[in-house]
Amino acid sequence: MSNTFEIRMRENHESYEQKFPRIAERTLFGCLPAEERDFLRRQALDYRFSQQELRQISEIGVDLNMWDESPLPAVWPAAPAADLPPKERRALVVGVLRRHRERLRMTPRQYGTPVATPRSGGYRVRVRDRVRGHLGLGRCPVASERTRCCNLLTLDAVENCGFGCSYCSVRSFYHDNEIHFDRRFAERLEALRLDPGRTYHIGTGQSSDSLMWGNRFGVLDALTAFARRHPNVILELKTKSKHIAYLLRNPIPPNLICTWSLNPQCIIEHEEPRTARLDERLNAARRVADRGIFVGFHFHPMIHYADWMADYSELLSRVEQGFDPSEVALVSFGTLTFTKSVIRRIRTGGFKTRILQMPLTGSDGKLSYPDEIKLRLFSHAYHSLAAWHDRVFFYLCMENPRLWRPVFGFEYSSNQAFEAAMKSGYFAKIRQEGRSSKARRMR
Repeated sequence: MSNTFEIRMRENHESYEQKFPRIAERTLFGCLPAEERDFLRRQALDYRFSQQELRQISEIGVDLNMWDESPLPAVWPAAPAADLPPKERRALVVGVLRRHRERLRMTPRQYGTPVATPRSGGYRVRVRDRVRGHLGLGRCPVASERTRCCNLLTLDAVENCGFGCSYCSVRSFYHDNEIHFDRRFAERLEALRLDPGRTYHIGTGQSSDSLMWGNRFGVLDALTAFARRHPNVILELKTKSKHIAYLLRNPIPPNLICTWSLNPQCIIEHEEPRTARLDERLNAARRVADRGIFVGFHFHPMIHYADWMADYSELLSRVEQGFDPSEVALVSFGTLTFTKSVIRRIRTGGFKTRILQMPLTGSDGKLSYPDEIKLRLFSHAYHSLAAWHDRVFFYLCMENPRLWRPVFGFEYSSNQAFEAAMKSGYFAKIRQEGRSSKARRMR
């Protein structure tokens, strides 16, 4: 007790300059460029910012840099009147900076020429194989009782993703730049026991991209054999890649479907820089569908920006014109949803991104767009695919049930009802199109 008392007494007698390093290390101060750290340190010594105030200012500075906006020194407010109490002077400065950032958030972002970023060059991924303790089915890592969820089961064929999209939550689950494979994956997958009287919807794209690694370590061999052994399973491979060679060269069971996450090319260039281009994704999906393999499209995350309506209209038109609904198992819509840990990872990532330049509001325990923006995005997308409404399964991914009826004109009473409808829709399509799909697949 006496030691604690002595430490507190010593801290009370420290000057602010002596305390500053300890205060700063608990904030994002260290993520600022050197010249901005020097500037902010001088201001902090003048105003004597508290840890909370320095945290807010540092976050604002990091955001301005990420968004390629004028940096802190350029937007720093004029000094408040010297006769104001110190607390009021500090509050005025923080308030001006916060309002400046909020104005930027509320102004729809403009996407111009992509800026240089470490994600497109110096970032390196090391691939390692390892034996895991067990292999089992998990729940979607972002599932929540607060949102309408399809109860997707997950199978971690690969752990960690090498794409590094700015908004990605996957990399928040891991703490290195290594991609992990299980060298006994096929053996463990074959030993996995499923109830033959139950239907399953299993995805492999929740802990990594399903196709970016191809058949490395025999992953796709194992997955296609698994789908063939279990016709009561819908196995979904979700991707942003163009790596479909395996699917074109090998027989694929009808209950394996391939789905692509799609966004306008300007979003891909700025926020998904190491993924396949839009043309490459659509071409890959077209070639896979030509083999008789069912495809699907996830417009997720849809992003609100200055030209969103024109760009998404063009994208949706290309999808509608390029595919027949008989080839498409699903279309989903969703948007940006962040936990605080993901936001911190984005801010400490050291790359340029405008992904957080958006109005953030509380949404079912996370942070996302306000409902009015979501409704504009989703309703526009759904109405743009009106010709598919009765032939493709549409849904909202990880969104509140209150949004379903305004968008689709219907809603599910529970997650279990949603899950049942999804599985029924997928299996019905497989049965209806099975003969023609099999004929194309065997060519």
